[in-house]
Formats: sequence, C-alpha cells, structure tokens
Amino acid sequence: MLFSILISAGLIYSGLPSGSLEPVTDTLHSVTVTADKGVVISRKDTLASVNSFSVSDILLQSPGIHIGDNGGFAGLKTVSLRGLGSAHTAVYIDGVKVGNVQSGQNDLGMIGVDNFSEVVLDYAQNSVSFNTARPSFGHIPVAGSVRLSAGSFGTYLPSARMDFRLSDRVSLSANASGVFSKGDYSYGDGSRRSNNDISQIRSGLDLWGILAGGDYHIKAYFNTAERGTPGSVSWPSDDRQKDMNAFVQGRLTNRFSPLYTLNLSLKAGYDDIYYSSIYGDSNYGQTEVQLNSSHSFQITQGLKLSLAADVHWDRLNSSNYDASRLSAFSAVAASYTSGRLAANAAVEYYGAYDKGKESRNAVSPSLDVRYTAFNGFDIRAFARRAYRVPVFNELYYIGYGNPDLKPEDVWMVDLGVDFNRRTGNRWRIEAKLDAFCNWLTDKIISAPSEADPNIWQPYNIGKVLSVGYDASAGFRYSGNSWVFDAKGQYTYQSAVDRTSGSDSFGLQIPYIARHIAIFRVGLSWKGWNLSPSWQWRGGRTDGYGDLPAWNTLDVEFSKTLSLKKAGSLAFKVSARNLADCRYETVSGYPMPGRNFIGGIEYSF
Repeated sequence: MLFSILISAGLIYSGLPSGSLEPVTDTLHSVTVTADKGVVISRKDTLASVNSFSVSDILLQSPGIHIGDNGGFAGLKTVSLRGLGSAHTAVYIDGVKVGNVQSGQNDLGMIGVDNFSEVVLDYAQNSVSFNTARPSFGHIPVAGSVRLSAGSFGTYLPSARMDFRLSDRVSLSANASGVFSKGDYSYGDGSRRSNNDISQIRSGLDLWGILAGGDYHIKAYFNTAERGTPGSVSWPSDDRQKDMNAFVQGRLTNRFSPLYTLNLSLKAGYDDIYYSSIYGDSNYGQTEVQLNSSHSFQITQGLKLSLAADVHWDRLNSSNYDASRLSAFSAVAASYTSGRLAANAAVEYYGAYDKGKESRNAVSPSLDVRYTAFNGFDIRAFARRAYRVPVFNELYYIGYGNPDLKPEDVWMVDLGVDFNRRTGNRWRIEAKLDAFCNWLTDKIISAPSEADPNIWQPYNIGKVLSVGYDASAGFRYSGNSWVFDAKGQYTYQSAVDRTSGSDSFGLQIPYIARHIAIFRVGLSWKGWNLSPSWQWRGGRTDGYGDLPAWNTLDVEFSKTLSLKKAGSLAFKVSARNLADCRYETVSGYPMPGRNFIGGIEYSF
C-alpha cells in the first residue's frame, strides 16, 4: 500500500524524462523544509562513511559528538550532540526519523555502514542523518559488491549489495550484512569480557526513481540480533537480549511548477526487544506509523515560503505497561536571499497526545542568518528553541514513571565563520570556527520521591548550561598521481550542571569531555591509501569524580586494484587503538584495547 501511494502520487505528473539515475538538485535551496520535519536547517557537517567498520567509527570523526559505547560490537551505542543527551539527539535514515518512544535512546548498532554513503550532522536541529548510497552504473545495467572482513575477538563482518537498473528512470538495490563477534577482549589486569557476543543480520531493499520534476525513494529494512548483555565489570550478568527492527518507508519529492514543490514521506515500522534475565524476562514491542509532508512556494527569486505538517502514531506493548501516543507537528518557514545575505526563519508547533493522559504542546521559533563577506568567507549564526517530550519509560514505567513531567526546554545559539579557498586544481584550504551556547531547563533527572526517599522518580528539576566552541582547519593537495590531505579539529565544551541544590552543581555533566582533539592525515597514490588518525578526550567525570583522559591512535591501509571491465578488488587493514589505551566511555564498561580488522571487497 505504501509503495503504491508514493508511486501513484509521483506518476500523476506526465512527461517523464529519460536518462541515467542522477540525484535531483535541491529545489528548496537555503530554506529546507524536509518531508520528515518541517524546519530550517542552518548548520551541518557531512561525514564520509568510507573506510569505516561501524557507525561509531564514522561519528568519532567529529569532536562535537559524544558516543555512549558499552564496548564491543554487542554494546549499546548512543549519540549526543553538544551535551544535550542522547534522548535529545534525533536519528534519521534517508530523511525519515527513527522513532523510540520507550527510552528515547536509539541503538546505533541497528544501522550498518556498508549501505550508507554519508552521515550528516545538523547542529541546529540536533540530529544525525544516515543517507543511503545511490546506485551508480557503468556500461552494464548491473552493479554490486561483496565484502568479507574479519578481526580481533572472533569478529566477522560479511556484506553484499546488488544494484539493478530496471529502466532509464528506475533502479533497485538489495543489500545484506552480518555482524558476528565473540567480544571477549581483555581489560584492566588481564580479565576478559564475557557474555559480550553478538549475532546480527541486516538486510534491505531500495527502489529509486526519477520523475519529471523530482524523484522518489522507497526503502524496506530489517535488522535482527541476539546478544549478551554482560553488565558492568562491577555487576556482571549473564542476561541475554534479542532485538528486531523492521520498517518500510517512502519519500517523494516533486517540483510541480516553478512556484510549488512537494515533499512527502510515509513510514510503517515495528521494533521488538526481549530481555532474558535471572530476575525475570521482559518484552517491549513498538509500532510506529508516520505521515510527513512539506510544501515549498517560490514567491519571488529571493523569497520562499514553506509549510509542513506531520502526524506520527506510536504504540508500546510491554511486560511492564502499555501506552500509545499521537504526535502532530506543523511549521511555517520563510527564506530570503539578496546578494551576500541569506536569512531563514521558522515557527514550529509540536503536540503529543497520549491515550487517556495529559497532552503536551510546544511552540519553537528559529532563525538563522548567513552573510558572505567575500568569496570563500561566510559569517553565520542561528538561534532556536527546542523541546523534548518525555518518553514512555519516564512517564509510565511502573514503580518509576512520573506522569506529570513537562517537556525539556532548550535554547540553542551558534555563531560561526567558514573559510575555504582553492588555488588552481592543486590546493584546497578550509577552516571553520563555531561558538555555541545551549541553555537547558526542565531537564528530566531522577531524584528521591517525597512519599518515600528510597524510591526514585524522574522530575523536571535539572538545568544544564553548555558553552564552548568548535574549531577545525585542513588542506588538500592533489598531485599528478597522488593526493595528500590533513585536518585538525578541537572542541572545548563546558557542559555544567546548574541545578539548584544539586550535589553536582557547577560540575561537568557526566561523560561529556571538556576537551576533544582529533587529527588525521591521508595519503593516496595509484590505488594505495594510508590514513592515520588520533583523538584525545579529557576533562571528563562520571558524576562521582574525575575520569582519566584517554587517546587512541588508529591506522588504516588499503589498496584498490582495477580489473578493468571486470570491476575492482580492494584490500583493507585497520589497526585500532595501537597504543593499547585502556579506557571507558561509560564507567564500568571497558572498551577494547589494541585490535585489528581487515577485509577484502570485490566491486563490479
């Protein structure tokens, strides 16, 4: 049904062109009201997913990100931007939101890196977006790749993808990948992690098509895994977890006239998590349905208006409680460009209506401005108010939930400059500097209840002030047969608890590093590639005391052989944490020490 609705909506426009499948130009330009979330996008970075074995590998390229990692491929992995927490950081796949009304924490382990071309960080919207790689064909209408990687701790990572050009306007991609790991790495005084194994299968289908004024993309995705949950080193466990994620979603973009452009997306999904424990088993099943739309109107050459309306329905059936929510989102946005100046403004409304419970509503304005002082040098700023509606566990979990919680409220402000310069075809230089301030109130934190101090409940009593800056600079030099590039990044972030009466008042928020430095270089020559990278994180706390700083040195080496008309063969070896630094991103959950992984990939 979802497929037919999207395709029918697109094909009502006649006169389809012929030609190869190419990405459609962004017809919304500076004001981007996407089909999943009608908002202004104003500050984003793009991370390439090449030469990465996991989502964490990609995201750790950015110093503004905190990855909560419980260790190994089996460990829970969450993402947080600029100290706002993982529940405040939205995750998208191809422009459609990944929902989680139970805990608000999406496990990034469900997303495989093999099928995605890039990851986009949007600091204004506090989101991370994964974009599927579009098919690319040569002289035959079939393309594909097969890769097998293996490494330390009994890890195997097979994957395959096939692309088919069905016509000049339509193509189909099919992919599958697996993660199999014992996860029994050593830590501390020589002890080894146990019950940290995982067996995971991911698969997907993508249908791509071109319309006269746009394109469409339909995705079906399935992920299933069985893993151990070893607990912390202080409280080890033999608990097991089975999880499954399945969804079908579609996106349609069409410019029906020079005046009007439509974005439409639909999604239906089901997630299931089953915990097996000596204390009793539990199950959580989540059903999700989304309908998202946005409408852009080109009023004049420099003025655009956009309207958006979304409806989401979520239901949770669990061993502990049941709940459902209808969410409504709407926005009106405007974009004005004139010469060197571009300004975008929006007002967003969000309402959450839980069955039989109190509704929660929020209005959020946003503004961003960009001014080109001279060619290659831009000054930009944004300000935005955002909300996080409490998730079901915080509201309804029996023995813990507080149904009187209000949405978390945050003001985000950013001021920055961009510089980039090209010298002929050889040199490219770029630099960025951003200062930011996030003021979070009504933060949901756990505290002893008034009725019984031995029972803790969530309350809206937290406040966090996060201020800092991101700085980066890099260059790229292209020779006749070789390329050399280098980039350095540094983030200072003071994310401080400002909750009155808190024992941690004035202290850094747990696990958010005050100082982060990343440096990487790359050298390519006739198919040979060498890429060392180093990162350092210091000034962390776990809420009880200071944590030691840590650093890792990773080196990747690869060679690609051209087989002419038969395709290409690539070999890759990655040595990670070469200095064997013993560290934790979450207290009690040690990360792997020195480890290696290598693979071979055939593409045609």
